[in-house]
Amino acid sequence: MRALGLGGACLASSLALATPDDGAPPVSFQREIAPILRARCQGCHQPALAEGDVILSSYAGMTTEEAGNLVVPGDPGASSLLEVLLPLGDFPPSMPEDGEPLSAAEVDLVRRWIAEGAPDDTPASLGRRPTPERPPAYRAPGLITSLDFSPDGTLLAVTGYHEVLLFAVDEEGSVAGEPDGRLVGLSERIESVAFSPDGTKLAVAGGSPGRLGELQVWDVAERLLELSVPVTFDTIYGASWSHDGTRIAFGCGDNTVRVVDAASGEELLYQGAHGDWVLDTVFSSDSTHLVSVGRDRSMKLIKVATQQFIDNITSITPGALKGGLMAVDRHPERDELLTAGADGTPRIYRMYREKKRVIGDDFNLIRALEPMKGRVFSACFSPDGQRVLAGSSHARAGTVRAYSAADGSTIWSRELPGAVYAVAVSPDGSRVAAGGFDGHVRLFGAEDGGTVGEFVPVPLEAAGTDSTAEPGERRVAEGGVEPAQASGRGKGDA
Repeated sequence: MRALGLGGACLASSLALATPDDGAPPVSFQREIAPILRARCQGCHQPALAEGDVILSSYAGMTTEEAGNLVVPGDPGASSLLEVLLPLGDFPPSMPEDGEPLSAAEVDLVRRWIAEGAPDDTPASLGRRPTPERPPAYRAPGLITSLDFSPDGTLLAVTGYHEVLLFAVDEEGSVAGEPDGRLVGLSERIESVAFSPDGTKLAVAGGSPGRLGELQVWDVAERLLELSVPVTFDTIYGASWSHDGTRIAFGCGDNTVRVVDAASGEELLYQGAHGDWVLDTVFSSDSTHLVSVGRDRSMKLIKVATQQFIDNITSITPGALKGGLMAVDRHPERDELLTAGADGTPRIYRMYREKKRVIGDDFNLIRALEPMKGRVFSACFSPDGQRVLAGSSHARAGTVRAYSAADGSTIWSRELPGAVYAVAVSPDGSRVAAGGFDGHVRLFGAEDGGTVGEFVPVPLEAAGTDSTAEPGERRVAEGGVEPAQASGRGKGDA
């Protein structure tokens, strides 16, 4: 939806006189109306990006003074929400502005709900979600699922609950202790953050587990949400940018890979070749092809222009890979791919096949690196392509390791007290950032792995501090796991 033209004109008298259907159970806002609004409207009408002074992401937002007669309980004909959802003569509905109109069944649900008095059955814990004006409060560090340095090295983006925190990085590579910006949006769970090639935008992939995925695009300088794209029924993963910054790719829990226009959110590619959740993506150097990895133990090559599945880059021999793939990165100078996952062994592959596939071969494999204990959740090349950095989880502990990309040998390795879910390298190659289960960001020297800094990215409340936030908005469990997401990282496990 775009800006709502909420005029005062009444609807047809049949709507004004509408009453609940005989024998039908009452319509639930939380179970029936809110999902429609989330999927079709909240991409524009939400606290971080409210068009027309109307917020449709919560019941409270629909009943403010600014919303006017958006919803008039008991009177569908006087409710301007229905006015913009219905056609006017031969003209289509004005909302959603750039999308397909709601179905007749969806509009009828909204009509019935308003006619029944527009009751609010939103649980209290969901009615007080964080907003940009009232950011999340934390009683304990929260798990970190993704990190990224800006291309100029002046910012480090760190995932939080309902937000991404931005930290200034000084000339010595040190990170300030207080966030320089807090990008608070609708998504409860943030799975992936990625700066655009020019550093002006930040792509954020996540969503509400089991309900909705969302891709966000933020203006970094202004700290403003420019675009929200609701998609699928679960959180989304592995956001990546095309080389020119015009397209964003991501993976989904419905086994699809998608690419959208970075300015409009229009879907440009939809590919369903995977047999399980798609967890990470990367474009080829010229963005003509897209590579994706997932829980189905495969790395797939897709031609962007035609949306055509081209090849399984990894071996398709049963047992060749002993678990799902969770991370993929492209060499900064060549179309060579780094991937890693559940079997703990990072591998480097050539992107394009040079001979006919034979069942049983793994021809595209260039080299396998020394195995890590447990599962590798994050892996990337250094900016010069000479090193590989990886983070893993095993037996409630974690490891950050640096490899030689040339021969796969270990350069240095550091054991951490919690699982490592995210690693990132500064653009000058001097620093490695790592984060994970214990909620701490640790900075290492890229040459020798020496510790150069450590901080908790989220602002912590003192014990016993009174707050207006609900417990469901916080990560309060021991170890930094938000209760609603206690098994969250297991979604990427295969």
